[in-house]
Amino acid sequence: MKNLLFSKKTCLILFSLLVYNFLGTISLFAQNIEVKSPNGEIKLTVSIKDKIYYSVDYNTEVLLNDCYLQLVLDNEVLGNDPKLTGEKRSVINENINPVVPLKYSIVNNHCNVLMLNFKENYSVEFRAFNDGVAYRFITNRKKESIVKGEDFVINFPSEYLAHLQQQGGFKTAYEEKYTHVPTTQFVSEEKNLAVLPVLLDTKKQYKILISESDLSDYPCMFLKGTGSNGMQSTFPKAPLEFGEDGDRSLKIVKEADYIAKTSGKRTYPWRYFVITKDDKQLLENTMTLKLSPKNQLQNTAWIKPGQASWEWWNDASPYGPDVNFVAGYNLDTYKYYIDFASKYGIPYIIMDEGWAMSTRDPYTPNPKVDVHEIIRYGKEKNVGVILWLTWLVVENNFDVFKTVKDWGVKGLKIDFMDRSDQWMVNYYERVAKEAAKNELLVDFHGSFKPAGLEYAYPNVISYEGVRGMEQMGGCYPDNSIYLPFMRNAVGPMDYTPGAMISMQPEAYSAERPNAASIGTRAYQMALFVVFESGLQMLADNPTLYYRNEDCTRFITQVPTTWDETKVLEAKVGEYVIVAKRKGDKWFIGGITNNNEKERSFEVSLDFLNPGKSYQMTSFEDGINAGRQAMDYRKKDSSVKKGEKITIKMVRNGGWAAVIE
Repeated sequence: MKNLLFSKKTCLILFSLLVYNFLGTISLFAQNIEVKSPNGEIKLTVSIKDKIYYSVDYNTEVLLNDCYLQLVLDNEVLGNDPKLTGEKRSVINENINPVVPLKYSIVNNHCNVLMLNFKENYSVEFRAFNDGVAYRFITNRKKESIVKGEDFVINFPSEYLAHLQQQGGFKTAYEEKYTHVPTTQFVSEEKNLAVLPVLLDTKKQYKILISESDLSDYPCMFLKGTGSNGMQSTFPKAPLEFGEDGDRSLKIVKEADYIAKTSGKRTYPWRYFVITKDDKQLLENTMTLKLSPKNQLQNTAWIKPGQASWEWWNDASPYGPDVNFVAGYNLDTYKYYIDFASKYGIPYIIMDEGWAMSTRDPYTPNPKVDVHEIIRYGKEKNVGVILWLTWLVVENNFDVFKTVKDWGVKGLKIDFMDRSDQWMVNYYERVAKEAAKNELLVDFHGSFKPAGLEYAYPNVISYEGVRGMEQMGGCYPDNSIYLPFMRNAVGPMDYTPGAMISMQPEAYSAERPNAASIGTRAYQMALFVVFESGLQMLADNPTLYYRNEDCTRFITQVPTTWDETKVLEAKVGEYVIVAKRKGDKWFIGGITNNNEKERSFEVSLDFLNPGKSYQMTSFEDGINAGRQAMDYRKKDSSVKKGEKITIKMVRNGGWAAVIE
């Protein structure tokens, strides 16, 4: 009888454990734990062994296998011989309204959450979305943590093709061209380090985009090869001492043996994978936003995204019968730029290097420029002024935010950071906070990629960190065609488009002041629709914009924020055609690479409202654009929902339209 009672009791305990598991917490004896995307197509399987391993499947196709994660502290390794103490599951299904909506004014954030708690007061949180997966470490400790390193190790079941931006070390402006390397040949030498984002072509149906979000008080992650068809993380060390290195930077003369010294109670950056079965999904993804911290600003009404006229690329060189002054970095020239911006409703001008007497002194304007008069004149014309400064002069003069705010400046373009260690990541956040306090926009140049700060502080309106048009002949469509799928897929990108002198690559030779771009005129116009930035430059000379009135009228009506984005055609490395809506207007932009033959697409206008006739104004490559890139045709037509239009693009060509 006693044995029988014991058996019943045992059964009751086992039953209770099963119920507990069903309600959301796993049995402590389980070793394999699954979490699936809401639509059930993506499955992430976690295996608790000597380390925390995971694999990722898409519709039973194994995409990542035997991956593992660890956080290496000064006296222990979290994730080594892990002891699972509990599991909790939940669902997130919410709508996000970004202050600066680069793709959508409403973003649905829907995912299944798996929280695994471990002995030693740490957790790992996994999230499974319909378009990818993510994870992060969470620690709950009283004392400060010294992080020696973090192991992000991923392995592939077969050879993939990796699209990478590689550089010879941690000091980089993130402007290198893309390389395309089989994963079995991606080695671990420092000269081959890759910055995020990284795009993997599985050579089957799927693509995998790797990046990070909620980056705070921690260095950026770089990737290198494992030597056996995989990738692993590496991080810049925390700097301890600096030395002089000119007026734009500081030289690190002493590094710590750790990558971060940080709070023991915190969440760490998200490591995420956007996983797609159609290349279009890469452009439509919003993973950085969905994993970013919440907006920290109570008042955001003053944050005004928009276009800007920029003098540096064209070397401040307007000319012609209406330019009755010596052009250059002077008062008359800047007033000319303001007049141009005012005429076309462009809300800002950028004043690059030269407005101050010295790059070390942000308080003394160059008398030839007279920035105070320019600000006054701009206000009269409803055009705001954004000033360029080096990061070092800002760091040495942190009260400059209040100073320029009092002058009437609308924002700062801050340049040459060229680092992404913990100290520099914290610098970005300090700048964002101080700028917001003074209601100033920030455009980071010489910068790493967006990683969530722009959503916590939406006054961070854009980042460079791209091989953009300032690289002149080093910027060409065969490289830029990857940007919508990679760099721009993780956040805003200050590429500085808008060239009015267009050339095919074999003809290219121009430099400033008569700067030209590689690609057709229609290609340049389409960039304003395809590329995303809360602050979008018009890089060319007002003189040329005046002489190309129809192109300029189109460019200056393209919004910098959008209510809806629909990718119509896309193939990584080859072409993109995207439709974007703002209010009741639709814009279409298409670009292609240096393909030998003209590309032709038939796309449906099924995204238009039914029962309404629309006017479409389009700009397409002219019959001779494959040789003479300046050739384009403007057309007007009437269109309706469901009709199909033909889009043709020559090599390095484009297509742009507005439908209203």
